[in-house]
Order: sequence, then structure tokens, then C-alpha cells
Amino acid sequence: MCSHYESVDDWTQPRRIYPSLKEPDQQWRKQMYPGYPGLFLRRPPELSSGDDAVPPIEAQVGRWGMIAPGTKPDKLPEAYKLQTFNARAETVDSRWTFRSAWKKNQRCLIPATAFYEPDWRTGKSVPTRFVRTDGGQMMIAGLWDTYRDEAGSIRLSYTMLTIDAAEHPLLRHYHRPGKEKRMIVVLPGGEYDAWLDARLEDCRSVLQPYPAELLSATPAANA
Repeated sequence: MCSHYESVDDWTQPRRIYPSLKEPDQQWRKQMYPGYPGLFLRRPPELSSGDDAVPPIEAQVGRWGMIAPGTKPDKLPEAYKLQTFNARAETVDSRWTFRSAWKKNQRCLIPATAFYEPDWRTGKSVPTRFVRTDGGQMMIAGLWDTYRDEAGSIRLSYTMLTIDAAEHPLLRHYHRPGKEKRMIVVLPGGEYDAWLDARLEDCRSVLQPYPAELLSATPAANA
């Protein structure tokens, strides 16, 4: 379960992949923890309207930690406490918090420069920073949805997809001993649009482990 990642430093990074992106009005955090405002990319909901003025992709800022669209405002304090920043790919279509976004194909890309996982091999938890070996930015597979806050305003939230890491050459060594090994889905460059656009019945095929040789792990004592 990933509960800490680093978003991109500035706006030029995601625009290298999608030059038409416009910078969102809201600010996002670089050091990301659950509940923080984070940057994600999505297909605009109006894209299917046929309006040529609608861009093919847009950047938004939302809460990291999915809030189900049916959550009532008086239930938000309880919803904020739930661990909805990660969604299991195997059960995402049946969990109340995530199933609406899944069935509506509300997929997103989450730009990141690093993510963190705990290393327990010494008997103590050592925060470990994972980056691409080539220094490039990552795109993590996610889902987005909307909810209504206490003031009646519509807000965005998002989550990261996770898959089994028991057989992954690198990530299987992380997390507490005896606990299930999971990893977020870092997408290869050629799969960004595939994740956003795949048919519902095909999209799970995109959720594959990122090659271990393309990741570098370094202890991060101050993380």
C-alpha cells in the first residue's frame, strides 16, 4: 500500500508528454500523503460531446483518497478517515467507494517523480524511495470521482490502483513480514493512453508490474 509519493515539481514535466495540457488553477502538493491535494490527468467528461473546443486531456487537482459520490456531507468526516488512497485492481469493481468510477471509465494518470514503501528486512521499518532508473517522471494508473463537500461544492478525489507484488523481483521485499505484498501500477510510456481509453472489459490487462530493472530503490531516513 503506497501512502507517500512525490508529485512532479513543475508544470513542464507532464506537458512533455501532453503538450496541449493547460495548468490547473489550483495548487498541488509535491510531497503527497493521503488527504492532500494532488495533480492528476484525465479525459474531460465533455469529450464525448463532439465539441472541438474540448481538449483531449486535462489536468485537475483533487483529494488523494477517493470519496464515493454518494457520500452525504454529514458523513464526510467518517469518509475522510477511510484508507481509500489505494484501490485493489482485483476488487475495485465491487467496492462501494470505487465501483462507480470504475464502471464509468473514470480513469486517470497520476504524475510522480517517486514513491515510497517501507523496507522491513532489518526488523525495523526503513522508508525507501523508488524512482525510475532513467530519472524520468512516472505515470501511475488511477481512478477519479466527485463528491459534494460541506459547503455544497463539487470536489474531485482520486485513488491509485494496486496489484499483487508477491512475485515482483524488487517490490516483493517490501512491507511488513507476513503481510500481503502489493504495488502501485506504474505505467510504461506506451500504455498511458491505453489505460485512459481501453474498454472496460479490457482495461485490467493494462495493469501490469513495472519492470524491476527500471526502478531504483534508496533508503530515505527523513521520509
